[in-house]
Amino acid sequence: MKQFFLFIFLLANMAFAQDKAQVTGKILDGEMNNDPMFGATVVVQGTTTGAQTDFDGIYSLELAAGTYILEFSYVGYGTIVETITLAEGEKKEINKTLKAAADALEEIVLTGNVNRESQNALDLAQQKATSIKQAIGAQEMSNKGISDAAGAVAKISGVSKQEGSSSVYVRGLGDRYLNTTLNGLSLPSNKIENKNIDLNLFSSDVIKNVAVSKAFNSKLYGDFAAGNVDIVSKEYTGKGFFDASVNTGFNTNAIGKNFVKSDGTGSLGFYTRYEHNPYSVVMSHGVDPVEAGSPINSGISLVGGKSFDFENNSRLSFFITAGFENDYRYRKGLTANYAGTYTKLFPQAEEYEYSTTTNAMLNLTYKATDKIKFKFNSLFINSSSDEVGYYGSGGQGFNWDSQSGEERGFYQMNVQFNQDKIFVNQLLGEHKINDKLDIDWGIGINNVFANQPDRKRISLEDYHFALDDNPNTNPVFFTNNAFDNQRYFQKVDDTEFTSYLRASYKTSEEVTINLGLNGRSKERNFQNSRYGYEIIDTSLEVTDVNNLNSIFNMANQGVLYNTYVINAISPENGVGQTNLPGLVENTYKGNLNVLAGYISADINVNEKLLIVPGVRLESIDLETTYDVINVSATDPGVVNMNETLFLPSLNAKYKLSDDANLRFAFSKTASLPEFKEIAPFVYVGVTDRIGGNPDLINSDLGSTTSKVFNFDVKYEWFFNKGELLSLAGFAKQIHDPINLVTAIDATGTERYFRTGDKADIFGVELDVRKILLRDSEEDAKLTAGLNATYMHTKQDLKASNGTYSVSFDRSSDQLQGASPFIVNSDISYKPTFGNYKPMANLIFTYFSDRIYSLGAGSISNKVEKGFASLDFVLKNKIGENAELNFSAKNLLDPSIKIIREDVPAEGGDVTLSEYKRGINIGLQFKYKF
Repeated sequence: MKQFFLFIFLLANMAFAQDKAQVTGKILDGEMNNDPMFGATVVVQGTTTGAQTDFDGIYSLELAAGTYILEFSYVGYGTIVETITLAEGEKKEINKTLKAAADALEEIVLTGNVNRESQNALDLAQQKATSIKQAIGAQEMSNKGISDAAGAVAKISGVSKQEGSSSVYVRGLGDRYLNTTLNGLSLPSNKIENKNIDLNLFSSDVIKNVAVSKAFNSKLYGDFAAGNVDIVSKEYTGKGFFDASVNTGFNTNAIGKNFVKSDGTGSLGFYTRYEHNPYSVVMSHGVDPVEAGSPINSGISLVGGKSFDFENNSRLSFFITAGFENDYRYRKGLTANYAGTYTKLFPQAEEYEYSTTTNAMLNLTYKATDKIKFKFNSLFINSSSDEVGYYGSGGQGFNWDSQSGEERGFYQMNVQFNQDKIFVNQLLGEHKINDKLDIDWGIGINNVFANQPDRKRISLEDYHFALDDNPNTNPVFFTNNAFDNQRYFQKVDDTEFTSYLRASYKTSEEVTINLGLNGRSKERNFQNSRYGYEIIDTSLEVTDVNNLNSIFNMANQGVLYNTYVINAISPENGVGQTNLPGLVENTYKGNLNVLAGYISADINVNEKLLIVPGVRLESIDLETTYDVINVSATDPGVVNMNETLFLPSLNAKYKLSDDANLRFAFSKTASLPEFKEIAPFVYVGVTDRIGGNPDLINSDLGSTTSKVFNFDVKYEWFFNKGELLSLAGFAKQIHDPINLVTAIDATGTERYFRTGDKADIFGVELDVRKILLRDSEEDAKLTAGLNATYMHTKQDLKASNGTYSVSFDRSSDQLQGASPFIVNSDISYKPTFGNYKPMANLIFTYFSDRIYSLGAGSISNKVEKGFASLDFVLKNKIGENAELNFSAKNLLDPSIKIIREDVPAEGGDVTLSEYKRGINIGLQFKYKF
């Protein structure tokens, strides 16, 4: 009997010892250039046996010998079924390419990064998301001819962009109420006047997608009122590739003009005299602009990537891109300053602008194992704007302080170069510890060098004499003070350290706990210096307005030569004719330190209801020290704030059906004042003056952070592949809001004030995307999209008395920067002519009037008039590797206009600025090697 049982045991052991067969392969995304697809599933039909693809789209299954039916699937994509027969010990490779299905939009839990460039993938991510956000991917950006992140976010419902600046508005709230992040890590601002970095600087070559989170969740920084813009940088996994593109074009206003730019600035956007002391630059270089070349826009972009496989299934991938582009713009129109009366009026102003953008990005991705991944991102951007302005060039310019007594003939030349250099370095880690625990982390170091070197501003009176034919009558210098003719140097250095640590633990199938820490430390150093040409002989005539260097040169400098002397100014020494090289006029230093921790939970109450309660505890330490001119001798020169914020949030999603959700969100957040809003330095433009106000964080006046309460409800229906209908309502209440206000003084200076106890915002958003026509393969042939937002805002107004004072002649008004109505729409057509498949896009945007700055006292509001724009983009694919693309943007060429509304003394609105941008024609050739 024992031998019998031993025999049975040996047979069983031999049976179980048979070698299993192995099935491996790779699943590719047919919607995105056959890129590897993460998170796709391979399942043995009728069983729970299966596998999921890793970051490289690779899967592996071990099965006993036999016949099986395998199902290859991914959410939103069609399922592929294949029957296979496996022999003992056989190794079989099966590769598949999945394409999006028209009716499969079920929700799944994704445990890693999916391809976030295609619109279908982003729709799926939006449907799955635990909070309210929208995104636009690289694919849609390419289709619509969107060249940068600013253009991308402006296509999202409730978002608009201010013409002529980098400001983006989300749900009626502008720059100060937004945050910008790159891969979840905070980004610095490249401009002193802004809180957020200029989104125009992020070209489409470096962007995988751009997402706008409109509802707060505890992972985001508490300085949140309108939204968080997160740019996700591109990365690459796969075989080596190299793409190159060149583009050219012109602006209809600029073409044919004789362009000029600053002396000392190269055509690539770099200034060549930083190593010299500003005083040396003033002494050795003149004020006249130089030729800027033919106004033909051009650009080049190079993109490449490759992956290297190592032992143990590890992989190193790199993606690199570099590009340069320039742009010529010409503007002609009116510009003025009006604060109770005209202080300056230029009925004819001409501006020549030559701008450049250089960018380079390196992304390294190292997959150590299927569960451990590291990323390194290094980004460099150089942005320059070289602008030469002739104000009053028609001879009809007016200045309130004119000494000639004429109401015409005032003229200013402003030659200004701005250069911003941004360095961003990030190291990110993703760790899947086990099936329950994921840990992610990121650290970043950001540096910004924003410089305005050697701005030249020359002022003349009787300029109309330069336009007549009488050689005996000529303009003279305007000499109201020693700095009416000046050289100006400005320097801003920002350094920021930013980090996060996140852990996600799945306690059960129903509950996931999220824990995290955020750290942020930012320092800004600002300084400027100014040198004035004091004209000794005030009757000196300017015989050639295009050759001012014949006057401002070393031979004429000094009292002995009776032409001019150079003045400098500083808080310590005042105005003096004895200059000290490197003398600084104004300085301020800002420090912001944020340390935060949060906890939230994803709770699946049942199959339909998901709730995400969370709380964030954030400690904020903000300090600004300053030494500026024109402040009281008793001013302490420092303001600081230390506050701990308790910020609860609740997000909920109810699954109405497999393709429809109802969302709800409530949160308490905050809004912090910015360094430039606090420091009382005044930046003086040609027709405007903007300064800060230290009382924004004056605890004696009850001023600290602005508390913000947010409420959102949204219905979204993903009714078909590539099709969407959503309707959202939102409400916000901001306590102690900050607004830009035209102060009551002779200069019309605009400053920041806490203008009332609260502001209320209510709005609705509609977003529709519909495929009107499909081809024989069910791919979109004719697609239309529309998103529209209506908002109502109201804030109470009250007088403010402190370092600076302001009062109002009304008790309430709309919120600064809020457009009651915003519309973005587009239509896309993809016909087929044999192997030729072009794509034509028509893109329309509109925003209604919005307050640029509040008027105080009897001065009315400064309003930016709404306008519509229309772009046409044609994409032409030639063969497998080449593209020839055409674009015509700003086809309607509307007037860009800012007014002082309803001025009784002038019988109605007063125009402060008006010009047209012209139509931009572009041609691009792209080749994939």
